[in-house]
Amino acid sequence: MSLPRTSTIISSRLRLNLIEWGDPAAPPLILQHGGRDHGRSWDSVAAAFAADYRVIVPDLRGHGDSDWSADGGYDMIDYVLDFATIVESLSLPPFAIVAHSLGGNIATRFAGLYPGRVDRLVNIEGLGFSPRLTAERAARDELELLRAVIEQRAARSRFVPRIYPDIATLAARIRAADARLSPAMAEHLARHAAHCNPDGTLRIKHDPALAETTPFDISTEARQRLWAAIDCPVLLVYGAQSWASNPEADGRAAHFRDVRVKVFEDAGHWVHHDRQADFIALVRDFLAGTGASR
Repeated sequence: MSLPRTSTIISSRLRLNLIEWGDPAAPPLILQHGGRDHGRSWDSVAAAFAADYRVIVPDLRGHGDSDWSADGGYDMIDYVLDFATIVESLSLPPFAIVAHSLGGNIATRFAGLYPGRVDRLVNIEGLGFSPRLTAERAARDELELLRAVIEQRAARSRFVPRIYPDIATLAARIRAADARLSPAMAEHLARHAAHCNPDGTLRIKHDPALAETTPFDISTEARQRLWAAIDCPVLLVYGAQSWASNPEADGRAAHFRDVRVKVFEDAGHWVHHDRQADFIALVRDFLAGTGASR
């Protein structure tokens, strides 16, 4: 496996880390990780596509080797702005995206806001809340929500990065979150998820101030308009054993123009880890144009 290249760009005064594989002149493919993750989690997938694509793997703000937001704010609009800045800074022609969870939400919004810039989109469990949870959140009193956001942000600003005694302990913690991970993959994820302290302990890289979700967001109607505006083929990937709601069953897939939904058995939220070889084969076919529609 060849070693990746790293570089940085500036977005909103933050230094964002980019990892690249493959020929810079090849067609671009962006792999975008999810929340509390890092770009090096894509290494095996990136290596599988590096012979045919310029594979670009950003670390989100507050994640991996990118800068943390100074005010502890991580809203969806900030993430989408960073994504758009990367695209513009690299002067990318129309490109493909494979994105997971939070990364899928970011990439899908970019594709809807800027149709024509994306020619294929693979979204792994990244459409946000199910319709049921969205309705529950919409029913909350906005003033109560605002108070909660202020209190939560103040509390998170006092958080410090979690410390682990060694790689093995961190790898075990990662496997506890996804028992389908191989020991080797868990160790790889752990190795790139933390900085080494002078005493040999490990300090988690992602900002402890990261929020679970964006507290205030666009309306359901606006989100559906974004999905409908996407003019490229979309592949929505879900794990049968995941907590995430299947968009074909809950109706969200119907808002896309050209969509295919694939559910993998024996897979949870991290489908690209749990069923990696099958996932890579599916994505390869989809990017080649043989998996554009249902």
